[in-house]
Amino acid sequence: MTPTPLLPNFLAGRWQDGTGHGATLLDPVLGTPLVRVSSAGLDLAEGFAFAREQGGAALRALTYQQRAALLGDIVKVLQANRDAYYAIATANCGTTTKDSAVDIDGAIFTLGYYAKQGEALGDAKLLLDGERIRMAKDPVFQTQHILSPTRGVALFINAFNFPSWGLWEKAAPALLSGVPVIIKPATATAWLTQRMVKDVVDAGILPAGALSVVCGSSAGLMDQLGPFDVVSFTGSAETARIIRSHPAVAQRSVRCNIEADSLNSALLDPAAAAGDEAFNLLVSEVVREMTVKSGQKCTAIRRIFVPRALYDATAQAIAAKLGKTTVGNPRNETTRMGALVSREQFDSVLAGIAHLKTEAEVLFDGSSAALVDADPAVAACVAPVLLGHRQPAQAKVLHEVEVFGPVATLMAFDSLEQALELIRRGEGSLVASVYSSDPAFIALAAAELGSSHGRVHAISPDVAAVQSGHGNVMPMSLHGGPGRAGGGEELGGLRALGFYHRRSALQGSTAALDVLAASGTPFKP
Repeated sequence: MTPTPLLPNFLAGRWQDGTGHGATLLDPVLGTPLVRVSSAGLDLAEGFAFAREQGGAALRALTYQQRAALLGDIVKVLQANRDAYYAIATANCGTTTKDSAVDIDGAIFTLGYYAKQGEALGDAKLLLDGERIRMAKDPVFQTQHILSPTRGVALFINAFNFPSWGLWEKAAPALLSGVPVIIKPATATAWLTQRMVKDVVDAGILPAGALSVVCGSSAGLMDQLGPFDVVSFTGSAETARIIRSHPAVAQRSVRCNIEADSLNSALLDPAAAAGDEAFNLLVSEVVREMTVKSGQKCTAIRRIFVPRALYDATAQAIAAKLGKTTVGNPRNETTRMGALVSREQFDSVLAGIAHLKTEAEVLFDGSSAALVDADPAVAACVAPVLLGHRQPAQAKVLHEVEVFGPVATLMAFDSLEQALELIRRGEGSLVASVYSSDPAFIALAAAELGSSHGRVHAISPDVAAVQSGHGNVMPMSLHGGPGRAGGGEELGGLRALGFYHRRSALQGSTAALDVLAASGTPFKP
C-alpha cells in the first residue's frame, strides 16, 4: 500500500517535515486518506525569530506601494493554479465547484483589492493619523500621530471552513502593513492552505521569512509570541477563551483579534406580505445561507425572524426550496450541496440538531432523500434542516447554541420591538440582514441592530440584483462582531491595517514634523 504523503511545513525560510505520523486528512465524502500533516519536532523559536528579524526587516524596508505590488504578484500565482486549488477543495473540503469559488476566488478578490488599496498609499513607510495639533500658543510646537508597522510577527490560527479565504483575508493587510505572517491552518483542511503557501514560496515573490505555514498541532505556537507580535484567531468560543487567557495575551499584552461563534439573524419587515418582494428575498437568502458550503460559514443565517402571521407561509416557502437541494458527492454535477469537512463535524452537527430539537419543532428535514453518489455510512453529508419556534421568547437553547451546518430556526414575533430584543439575545453577532421595501424601516432597524452586530446587511428590491449576500464578507466592509462573536474586527478597507500598526505621537517642531511627513502618507480609512 502506498503510504499517505506528509505535507512539509515552511518555517525559518525552509521546508521542514514534522516528526511522527501526524494527523491524516481524509476525503469527507469517500473517507479515503489524502495527506498527512505534523508540526512535531519543529524549532518554533527559530521560526518566529527568523520571521521577525529577517521577514519583518525586509518587508519594512519596502514602501506600501512596493508591498502592494507583491500582493498583485501573489494574485497572479494563485490565478495560475486555480484548477489545482479547486481539485484540493473537492477532495479535502467536500465542496461543490460553486462553493469552492466562495473560498478560492473570494481570497483572490480580497488580495487584489488590497493590492489596489496599497498602491494608492504610494512610496510611504508610515501612516499619518489625522492632522497636526498645536501644543502651545506658538504653532512651532505641535504633535502628529503616526502609525508604524509593528516590529513583530502575525500569527494566524484559522478555522477549517475557509482554508483559502481565511488565509489571505488576514495575510493581505498584514503583508501590506509590512508584518510577516505565520499561518496555522485548521488541521482537517490544511492541504489547500499549505499548497497555496507552497506556490507563493516557489514563485519567490516575498522576502525570506515573510510567509510561513505550520500544519498540525498548534502546541507551543502561542508560547513564542512577544509584546510586539499579534495573533488573530477564527474558531470556537472555547478556544478563544484559552487564547485570551494565555500569558502571551494576559501578561505580555500581545494584540489579539478573535472571531468566534455567532448566532446571525435575518429580520423581515412586519409590513411584508406573503409572496411580496421582501418576503421572497428573505426566503431565497435563507435557503442560500443554509446550503452554501453546507452551512459551514461563520456568517450563515441561524435565526429567522418573521411576523407571526407569516410564520407558516415562510416555513412552507423555505421548505419548498430546500426540497430541491440535492446532497452528496460534489463530483457529481447533479449535487447542489456537498459534505461537511469531516465525520467529526458530522457527529457534532447531528448532536447539535438533536439539542435544538428539545425546544424547536421540525419544519423541514431533508435526510429522507438519498445521497448522490455517496455512502451515508461514510460520507460527512448532512441534509438541510429547518426548525421553528412559535414562541421564541420562551426559548433558551435556540438563542445560545450555534449548530455549524445546514441548520436554521424560524421564529415568530409580534412586534418589531420584540424581534429586536430576541435578536439581541444572541449576545453579539457578525451580521444581521434586514428585508424590506421601506427605506425608513431599514434605517431604523439598522440603527437599532448596529451596536450588537459587526455588519447589518439590508436587502431591498432595488438592490436585489447587485447585493453581495448576507453571508459574503467583502474586503471593503468590516468583518467581526461584539460579544459572543469575539469582539474583533477584520477587513473594512484600509481599517484592517490598524491592527498591524502601532499608534504613537511625535511632539516636536514644525520643521521636524515636515521631515516626518515626507516619509508618510495620510491615513484615510
